[in-house]
Amino acid sequence: MRPNLRIGVVYDFRNPPSSGIDNQGFYAEILDQAVWLDGLGLDLVWFTEHHFVDDGYLPSWIPVASAMAARTRNVVFSSDISILPLYQPVRLAEDLAVLDNLSGGRVEIGVGLGYVPRDFAGYGLPVAQRVSRTDEGLEILSRCFRGERFSFTGKRYQARDVIIKPDYLQPGGPPLWVAASSKNGALRAARFNANLLPQGPYETTIQVWLDELKASGRDPDDYRVGIIKPCFVTDHKERDWPAIRAAERFRMEYYAQAFKAAGRGAPPDQDRERISQNWVVGDVDHCVAELSAFIRQYRLTDLVTWAVPPGLRPEAVNASLERFATEVAPRLIEAALN
Repeated sequence: MRPNLRIGVVYDFRNPPSSGIDNQGFYAEILDQAVWLDGLGLDLVWFTEHHFVDDGYLPSWIPVASAMAARTRNVVFSSDISILPLYQPVRLAEDLAVLDNLSGGRVEIGVGLGYVPRDFAGYGLPVAQRVSRTDEGLEILSRCFRGERFSFTGKRYQARDVIIKPDYLQPGGPPLWVAASSKNGALRAARFNANLLPQGPYETTIQVWLDELKASGRDPDDYRVGIIKPCFVTDHKERDWPAIRAAERFRMEYYAQAFKAAGRGAPPDQDRERISQNWVVGDVDHCVAELSAFIRQYRLTDLVTWAVPPGLRPEAVNASLERFATEVAPRLIEAALN
Protein backbone atom coordinates (compact mmCIF):
# COMPACT_ATOMS: atom_id res chain seq x y z
CA MET A 1 0.00 0.00 0.00
CA ARG A 2 1.48 3.33 -1.05
CA PRO A 3 2.17 5.92 1.68
CA ASN A 4 -0.23 8.81 2.10
CA LEU A 5 0.57 12.02 0.24
CA ARG A 6 2.19 14.70 2.41
CA ILE A 7 2.23 18.41 1.50
CA GLY A 8 4.30 21.23 2.91
CA VAL A 9 6.76 24.07 2.48
CA VAL A 10 10.52 24.51 2.17
CA TYR A 11 12.70 27.32 3.51
CA ASP A 12 16.16 28.57 2.55
CA PHE A 13 16.19 31.72 4.76
CA ARG A 14 17.83 33.82 2.06
CA ASN A 15 17.59 37.44 3.16
CA PRO A 16 19.06 39.96 0.69
CA PRO A 17 19.04 43.67 1.60
CA SER A 18 15.92 44.23 -0.50
CA SER A 19 13.81 42.45 2.14
CA GLY A 20 14.20 45.44 4.48
CA ILE A 21 14.65 43.37 7.64
CA ASP A 22 17.64 42.13 9.61
CA ASN A 23 18.31 38.41 9.98
CA GLN A 24 17.06 38.18 13.55
CA GLY A 25 13.73 39.73 12.62
CA PHE A 26 13.50 37.63 9.47
CA TYR A 27 14.04 34.41 11.42
CA ALA A 28 11.37 35.45 13.91
CA GLU A 29 8.86 36.14 11.13
CA ILE A 30 9.53 32.78 9.51
CA LEU A 31 9.15 30.92 12.80
CA ASP A 32 5.79 32.63 13.32
CA GLN A 33 4.78 31.65 9.80
CA ALA A 34 5.76 28.01 10.35
CA VAL A 35 3.61 27.87 13.50
CA TRP A 36 0.69 29.33 11.54
CA LEU A 37 1.14 26.82 8.70
CA ASP A 38 1.25 23.98 11.21
CA GLY A 39 -2.13 25.18 12.47
CA LEU A 40 -3.47 25.23 8.91
CA GLY A 41 -2.75 21.51 8.59
CA LEU A 42 0.34 21.24 6.41
CA ASP A 43 2.42 18.11 6.90
CA LEU A 44 6.01 19.10 6.12
CA VAL A 45 8.64 21.75 6.70
CA TRP A 46 11.82 21.16 4.71
CA PHE A 47 15.06 23.14 4.59
CA THR A 48 17.74 23.58 1.96
CA GLU A 49 21.38 24.24 2.77
CA HIS A 50 24.33 26.15 1.33
CA HIS A 51 27.24 27.95 2.95
CA PHE A 52 29.03 31.31 2.95
CA VAL A 53 26.37 33.04 0.82
CA ASP A 54 26.08 36.83 1.21
CA ASP A 55 22.28 36.75 1.57
CA GLY A 56 22.42 34.36 4.52
CA TYR A 57 21.37 31.14 2.78
CA LEU A 58 20.61 28.75 5.64
CA PRO A 59 23.79 26.84 6.58
CA SER A 60 22.40 24.93 9.57
CA TRP A 61 18.84 23.64 9.61
CA ILE A 62 18.74 21.50 12.76
CA PRO A 63 18.76 24.47 15.17
CA VAL A 64 15.92 26.07 13.19
CA ALA A 65 13.93 22.83 13.18
CA SER A 66 14.46 22.56 16.93
CA ALA A 67 13.08 26.07 17.46
CA MET A 68 10.09 25.28 15.25
CA ALA A 69 9.54 21.93 16.94
CA ALA A 70 9.11 23.69 20.28
CA ARG A 71 6.22 25.73 18.86
CA THR A 72 4.48 23.24 16.55
CA ARG A 73 2.62 19.99 17.02
CA ASN A 74 2.24 18.23 13.68
CA VAL A 75 4.65 19.16 10.90
CA VAL A 76 7.55 16.84 10.10
CA PHE A 77 10.98 18.42 9.55
CA SER A 78 13.56 17.34 6.99
CA SER A 79 16.20 18.62 4.58
CA ASP A 80 16.44 18.72 0.81
CA ILE A 81 19.32 18.49 1.21
CA SER A 82 21.95 18.30 3.94
CA ILE A 83 25.36 18.27 2.23
CA LEU A 84 26.56 15.09 3.87
CA PRO A 85 30.30 15.36 3.02
CA LEU A 86 30.46 18.51 5.17
CA TYR A 87 29.15 16.74 8.29
CA GLN A 88 30.91 14.57 10.83
CA PRO A 89 28.37 11.72 10.59
CA VAL A 90 28.41 10.61 14.24
CA ARG A 91 27.86 14.18 15.38
CA LEU A 92 25.03 14.54 12.86
CA ALA A 93 23.46 11.36 14.23
CA GLU A 94 23.64 12.77 17.76
CA ASP A 95 22.09 16.08 16.72
CA LEU A 96 19.26 14.21 15.02
CA ALA A 97 18.70 12.08 18.13
CA VAL A 98 18.24 15.23 20.20
CA LEU A 99 15.88 16.75 17.60
CA ASP A 100 13.96 13.48 17.34
CA ASN A 101 13.24 13.65 21.06
CA LEU A 102 12.53 17.38 21.14
CA SER A 103 10.06 17.11 18.25
CA GLY A 104 8.28 13.98 19.40
CA GLY A 105 9.56 11.95 16.47
CA ARG A 106 8.94 14.59 13.81
CA VAL A 107 12.29 14.56 12.05
CA GLU A 108 13.66 12.98 8.87
CA ILE A 109 16.93 13.60 7.04
CA GLY A 110 17.62 14.12 3.34
CA VAL A 111 21.23 14.06 2.21
CA GLY A 112 23.22 14.55 -0.97
CA LEU A 113 26.71 14.91 -2.35
CA GLY A 114 26.80 18.67 -2.73
CA TYR A 115 28.55 20.34 -5.64
CA VAL A 116 29.31 24.02 -4.90
CA PRO A 117 33.08 24.56 -4.65
CA ARG A 118 32.67 27.37 -2.11
CA ASP A 119 30.78 25.08 0.28
CA PHE A 120 33.67 22.61 0.31
CA ALA A 121 36.47 25.19 0.31
CA GLY A 122 35.15 26.83 3.45
CA TYR A 123 35.37 23.49 5.26
CA GLY A 124 38.83 22.78 3.87
CA LEU A 125 37.59 19.75 1.96
CA PRO A 126 38.22 18.84 -1.70
CA VAL A 127 35.14 18.41 -3.86
CA ALA A 128 36.78 15.26 -5.20
CA GLN A 129 36.08 13.53 -1.87
CA ARG A 130 32.34 14.14 -1.95
CA VAL A 131 31.40 10.63 -3.14
CA SER A 132 33.57 8.71 -0.67
CA ARG A 133 32.53 10.97 2.21
CA THR A 134 28.86 10.56 1.31
CA ASP A 135 29.05 6.78 1.03
CA GLU A 136 30.90 6.41 4.33
CA GLY A 137 28.66 8.99 5.97
CA LEU A 138 25.57 7.06 4.92
CA GLU A 139 27.03 3.82 6.23
CA ILE A 140 27.77 5.43 9.59
CA LEU A 141 24.37 7.15 9.81
CA SER A 142 22.61 3.88 9.02
CA ARG A 143 24.49 2.09 11.80
CA CYS A 144 23.82 4.91 14.25
CA PHE A 145 20.11 4.82 13.45
CA ARG A 146 19.92 1.11 14.28
CA GLY A 147 20.68 1.92 17.90
CA GLU A 148 23.39 -0.73 18.18
CA ARG A 149 26.97 -0.33 19.35
CA PHE A 150 29.46 -0.40 16.46
CA SER A 151 32.90 0.57 15.21
CA PHE A 152 33.81 1.70 11.71
CA THR A 153 37.06 2.11 9.81
CA GLY A 154 36.92 3.77 6.41
CA LYS A 155 39.00 5.90 4.11
CA ARG A 156 37.51 9.18 5.39
CA TYR A 157 36.04 8.37 8.80
CA GLN A 158 36.75 6.20 11.80
CA ALA A 159 34.44 5.54 14.73
CA ARG A 160 35.12 3.47 17.83
CA ASP A 161 32.61 1.89 20.17
CA VAL A 162 29.73 4.16 19.14
CA ILE A 163 26.16 3.95 20.38
CA ILE A 164 23.93 7.00 20.02
CA LYS A 165 22.36 8.43 23.15
CA PRO A 166 19.72 9.59 23.79
CA ASP A 167 17.89 6.77 22.04
CA TYR A 168 15.94 7.78 18.96
CA LEU A 169 12.25 8.13 19.58
CA GLN A 170 11.51 6.68 16.14
CA PRO A 171 12.42 2.99 15.86
CA GLY A 172 15.28 2.75 13.40
CA GLY A 173 16.01 6.45 13.69
CA PRO A 174 14.85 9.29 11.45
CA PRO A 175 13.67 8.13 8.01
CA LEU A 176 16.52 8.56 5.53
CA TRP A 177 16.27 10.27 2.14
CA VAL A 178 18.98 10.39 -0.52
CA ALA A 179 19.10 12.87 -3.40
CA ALA A 180 19.81 11.59 -6.90
CA SER A 181 20.62 13.56 -10.03
CA SER A 182 21.94 10.52 -11.91
CA LYS A 183 21.86 6.74 -12.07
CA ASN A 184 24.63 6.46 -9.49
CA GLY A 185 22.67 8.58 -7.04
CA ALA A 186 19.55 6.46 -7.55
CA LEU A 187 21.53 3.28 -6.95
CA ARG A 188 23.03 4.84 -3.81
CA ALA A 189 19.53 5.58 -2.48
CA ALA A 190 18.46 1.99 -3.09
CA ARG A 191 21.68 0.60 -1.59
CA PHE A 192 21.08 2.45 1.65
CA ASN A 193 17.38 1.57 1.70
CA ALA A 194 16.45 5.24 1.49
CA ASN A 195 13.55 7.29 0.23
CA LEU A 196 14.30 9.29 -2.92
CA LEU A 197 14.75 12.99 -3.66
CA PRO A 198 14.96 13.04 -7.49
CA GLN A 199 16.98 15.92 -8.92
CA GLY A 200 17.47 14.72 -12.47
CA PRO A 201 15.55 13.02 -15.29
CA TYR A 202 12.89 10.46 -14.34
CA GLU A 203 14.55 7.66 -16.31
CA THR A 204 17.91 7.94 -14.54
CA THR A 205 16.62 8.69 -11.05
CA ILE A 206 13.16 7.45 -10.10
CA GLN A 207 13.04 4.61 -12.64
CA VAL A 208 16.52 3.33 -11.77
CA TRP A 209 15.68 3.46 -8.04
CA LEU A 210 12.36 1.64 -8.58
CA ASP A 211 14.00 -1.06 -10.68
CA GLU A 212 16.74 -1.60 -8.10
CA LEU A 213 14.23 -1.90 -5.26
CA LYS A 214 12.19 -4.46 -7.20
CA ALA A 215 15.28 -6.42 -8.28
CA SER A 216 16.28 -6.85 -4.64
CA GLY A 217 12.81 -8.00 -3.60
CA ARG A 218 11.71 -4.78 -1.95
CA ASP A 219 8.30 -3.21 -2.52
CA PRO A 220 8.54 0.37 -3.86
CA ASP A 221 5.23 1.12 -2.16
CA ASP A 222 7.07 0.93 1.16
CA TYR A 223 9.13 4.01 0.20
CA ARG A 224 8.60 7.70 -0.46
CA VAL A 225 9.51 10.06 -3.32
CA GLY A 226 9.63 13.79 -2.63
CA ILE A 227 10.36 16.98 -4.54
CA ILE A 228 10.23 20.77 -4.37
CA LYS A 229 7.53 21.95 -6.78
CA PRO A 230 6.63 25.57 -6.03
CA CYS A 231 3.06 26.79 -6.28
CA PHE A 232 1.63 30.29 -6.08
CA VAL A 233 -2.14 30.47 -5.69
CA THR A 234 -3.80 33.62 -6.99
CA ASP A 235 -6.89 34.71 -8.87
CA HIS A 236 -4.95 37.71 -10.22
CA LYS A 237 -1.81 36.34 -11.85
CA GLU A 238 -0.99 39.51 -13.78
CA ARG A 239 -1.09 41.54 -10.57
CA ASP A 240 0.53 39.14 -8.08
CA TRP A 241 3.01 37.02 -10.02
CA PRO A 242 5.63 39.66 -11.06
CA ALA A 243 6.99 40.09 -7.51
CA ILE A 244 7.33 36.32 -7.07
CA ARG A 245 8.90 35.97 -10.52
CA ALA A 246 11.50 38.63 -9.71
CA ALA A 247 12.37 36.85 -6.46
CA GLU A 248 12.64 33.54 -8.30
CA ARG A 249 15.01 35.04 -10.85
CA PHE A 250 17.16 36.25 -7.96
CA ARG A 251 17.06 32.77 -6.46
CA MET A 252 18.20 31.15 -9.69
CA GLU A 253 21.11 33.55 -10.18
CA TYR A 254 22.85 31.83 -7.29
CA TYR A 255 22.36 28.38 -8.83
CA ALA A 256 23.51 29.55 -12.25
CA GLN A 257 26.75 30.83 -10.73
CA ALA A 258 27.16 27.72 -8.58
CA PHE A 259 26.63 25.36 -11.53
CA LYS A 260 29.14 27.34 -13.58
CA ALA A 261 31.72 27.21 -10.79
CA ALA A 262 31.16 23.47 -10.44
CA GLY A 263 31.36 22.86 -14.21
CA ARG A 264 27.94 21.23 -14.20
CA GLY A 265 26.46 22.85 -17.31
CA ALA A 266 22.91 24.20 -17.32
CA PRO A 267 21.29 25.20 -14.01
CA PRO A 268 18.10 23.37 -12.99
CA ASP A 269 15.63 25.79 -14.60
CA GLN A 270 17.37 25.41 -17.98
CA ASP A 271 17.84 21.64 -18.00
CA ARG A 272 14.95 20.29 -20.06
CA GLU A 273 15.68 16.67 -19.18
CA ARG A 274 15.22 17.14 -15.44
CA ILE A 275 11.89 16.71 -13.73
CA SER A 276 10.53 20.26 -13.90
CA GLN A 277 10.59 22.22 -10.68
CA ASN A 278 9.22 25.38 -12.27
CA TRP A 279 6.42 27.27 -10.55
CA VAL A 280 2.75 26.44 -10.93
CA VAL A 281 0.84 29.73 -10.85
CA GLY A 282 -2.89 30.32 -11.00
CA ASP A 283 -6.19 29.85 -9.25
CA VAL A 284 -7.05 26.89 -7.05
CA ASP A 285 -8.49 24.75 -9.85
CA HIS A 286 -5.45 25.32 -12.06
CA CYS A 287 -2.99 24.52 -9.26
CA VAL A 288 -4.88 21.37 -8.29
CA ALA A 289 -5.02 20.13 -11.88
CA GLU A 290 -1.34 20.80 -12.58
CA LEU A 291 -0.02 19.41 -9.31
CA SER A 292 -2.29 16.35 -9.32
CA ALA A 293 -1.02 15.38 -12.75
CA PHE A 294 2.57 16.04 -11.65
CA ILE A 295 2.16 13.86 -8.55
CA ARG A 296 0.70 10.99 -10.57
CA GLN A 297 3.31 11.22 -13.32
CA TYR A 298 6.27 10.96 -10.95
CA ARG A 299 4.82 8.69 -8.24
CA LEU A 300 5.30 11.39 -5.61
CA THR A 301 4.42 10.92 -1.96
CA ASP A 302 5.82 14.25 -0.69
CA LEU A 303 5.58 17.68 -2.30
CA VAL A 304 6.65 21.05 -0.93
CA THR A 305 6.42 24.60 -2.22
CA TRP A 306 8.87 27.42 -1.56
CA ALA A 307 7.49 29.33 1.40
CA VAL A 308 9.29 32.69 1.18
CA PRO A 309 11.15 33.55 -2.05
CA PRO A 310 14.35 35.55 -1.42
CA GLY A 311 13.87 39.26 -0.95
CA LEU A 312 10.25 38.91 0.18
CA ARG A 313 8.77 38.86 3.67
CA PRO A 314 6.43 36.10 4.87
CA GLU A 315 3.45 38.46 4.78
CA ALA A 316 3.91 38.84 1.00
CA VAL A 317 3.11 35.17 0.39
CA ASN A 318 0.78 34.34 3.27
CA ALA A 319 -2.39 34.76 1.23
CA SER A 320 -1.14 32.26 -1.33
CA LEU A 321 0.12 29.85 1.33
CA GLU A 322 -3.19 29.94 3.16
CA ARG A 323 -5.05 28.95 0.01
CA PHE A 324 -2.40 26.35 -0.77
CA ALA A 325 -2.81 24.79 2.69
CA THR A 326 -6.59 24.99 3.00
CA GLU A 327 -7.84 24.67 -0.59
CA VAL A 328 -5.16 23.08 -2.78
CA ALA A 329 -3.52 20.57 -0.43
CA PRO A 330 -6.76 18.83 0.71
CA ARG A 331 -7.81 18.30 -2.90
CA LEU A 332 -4.37 16.94 -3.83
CA ILE A 333 -4.55 14.48 -0.95
CA GLU A 334 -8.07 13.43 -1.90
CA ALA A 335 -7.05 12.93 -5.56
CA ALA A 336 -4.08 10.81 -4.47
CA LEU A 337 -6.39 8.49 -2.55
CA ASN A 338 -8.58 7.81 -5.61
